[in-house]
Amino acid sequence: MAENTKHIYDESKIKTLSSLDHIRLRTGMYIGRIGDGSNYDDGCYVLLKEVIDNAIDEFIMGSGREVQITVENQIVSVRDFGRGIPLGKVVECVSQINTGAKYNDDVFQFSVGLNGVGTKAVNALSRDFLVRSHRQGEFVEAAFKQGRLKKENKGKTTEPDGTFIRFEPDPDIFKSTTFLNEHIERRLRHYSYLNSGLRLVFNGTLFQARNGLLDLVMEDLHGDGSEPIYPPLHYSEKTLEFCFTHSNSRFGEVFYSFVNGQYTSDGGTHLSAFREGLLKAVNEYGKEKFEGDDVRESMVGAVAIRLKDPIFESQTKNKLGNTDIRTDLVNRVREELLQFFHRNKEIAEKIQAKVQDTRQLRKELQEVKKLARERAKAITFRIPQLKDCKIHLDKSKDKGKGTMVFLTEGQSAAGSIVSCRDVNNQAVFVLKGKPLNVWDLKRDVVYKNDELYNLMRSLDIEDNIENLRYEKVVLATDADVDGLHIRNLLITYFFRFFEQLVHDGHLHVLETPLFRVRNKEQTIYCYSEAERDQASAKLGKNPEITRFKGLGEISPGEFRQFIGKDMRLSKVEYATKAEISGILTFYMGKNTPERKDYIMDHLVVPVEE
Repeated sequence: MAENTKHIYDESKIKTLSSLDHIRLRTGMYIGRIGDGSNYDDGCYVLLKEVIDNAIDEFIMGSGREVQITVENQIVSVRDFGRGIPLGKVVECVSQINTGAKYNDDVFQFSVGLNGVGTKAVNALSRDFLVRSHRQGEFVEAAFKQGRLKKENKGKTTEPDGTFIRFEPDPDIFKSTTFLNEHIERRLRHYSYLNSGLRLVFNGTLFQARNGLLDLVMEDLHGDGSEPIYPPLHYSEKTLEFCFTHSNSRFGEVFYSFVNGQYTSDGGTHLSAFREGLLKAVNEYGKEKFEGDDVRESMVGAVAIRLKDPIFESQTKNKLGNTDIRTDLVNRVREELLQFFHRNKEIAEKIQAKVQDTRQLRKELQEVKKLARERAKAITFRIPQLKDCKIHLDKSKDKGKGTMVFLTEGQSAAGSIVSCRDVNNQAVFVLKGKPLNVWDLKRDVVYKNDELYNLMRSLDIEDNIENLRYEKVVLATDADVDGLHIRNLLITYFFRFFEQLVHDGHLHVLETPLFRVRNKEQTIYCYSEAERDQASAKLGKNPEITRFKGLGEISPGEFRQFIGKDMRLSKVEYATKAEISGILTFYMGKNTPERKDYIMDHLVVPVEE
């Protein structure tokens, strides 16, 4: 009997890909997620960033004070006025991996671009890519398609020195991706804060900052109407800049961190070293033993460093990994802050008073926690709202994958889920009504409100999410206004007090059908009006159409398929406190008149036919 050749592992199965093919085949290794452009970290913005990074590097090295960016119909153009790519190496610099001047410290001391990969990845992932370099009255231009050279020109020019790049993300890879101005503008604001004096012109709009990270901190505070307790402390020199203050109206801490102009959304060595130096300075000045959380509570800050050899944990550069800089950076931050505290005793005393208040609140919270636990034990060891499952998540033993808990409101909806769930893997937590809006409240509310406390206990996430009992926390609410409001209240609860649960991708929304379209032969469940119309056309004349207003209207027999193998879940996307605070403050904060005006201004009144 002949051996199945599909499963033979020999020399013929070993493949060697060109760098171009590798980038296109393993895109995620180079730009992270592809996405559709709705998220700040989606791949299309990484492509734009890689090109702008090179222009910023020119500015850092003292060449070119303006960068012009245009985005129109998915076509991106970036023109800098730096030194321009050396004319004899234009093609190689944008197409050959590990070719570039970023390896030469004499040319680029504090490069953002990593190992000469960035622009090559943009080229390889573009349907069309054009580069033109102007140097001393001459130019070289090269056009590529999906990373392959199609045409090269050279000649004389009257344009000033610099580099022009135009590209269009390849739809074969990026599918339905769309650039959103808001994400581009946010990135450009970051660049301007980190490079005082640099002019960034995007589709005719100028982005320029005069005060570095101070402008960033003040913009963040003003974004939700917060005011600083004291004027932000701002330190700046060539390789280190930081700025911070405390706010009376913030919960938690918000820190922006940057390396060589790159926003490191996941922090890294530089951020942890800054935090340690800050804690040491505050404790040494006040002769105290504060904890780091007490010092940083309600703090808004930013730290930026420049390194000759940054080591990032991925090509997308979200986290710095250099460990050798830690000790020196901790000491620099500590020394600079101590000098500032001694020169500005009034601000130093305000910081000490704020941290003392935070420590006292934490002690009071410990008492509230103790009382809540005692009250819970006195009532029952079981949580009456929880219909538990038999198997639970255990990360240490790699068990419980696929377990989930549905958070649902009302007995009718809960009854449908409970009666048809998988009792091994699916639990149900029944909300008694609309949860409390916690956006403007402090952590003690979790212990004073029975429902929020029982939910925290059911998930076992009081101190951290290491003991989380279910892999997925699923919001299962009605598809009406009240259901959407409950969903938003729960999302706010988790973002406010259990951010890590959202960060690690555990929070989901259950998508349930809005319509049932059927005739005598077939039943189709539809999740949108568009699907309903398609189903109606498919089933022919006068099908029966049912609109589900709540989960309780769906019979257990029907509901089983919606939480079974055909279940539709949408993961709640994580955003940092800096990104989400403005949105949640507007929609969930105490600005009722402003929100009412917004609703009235955007109200759509249906026209009667």
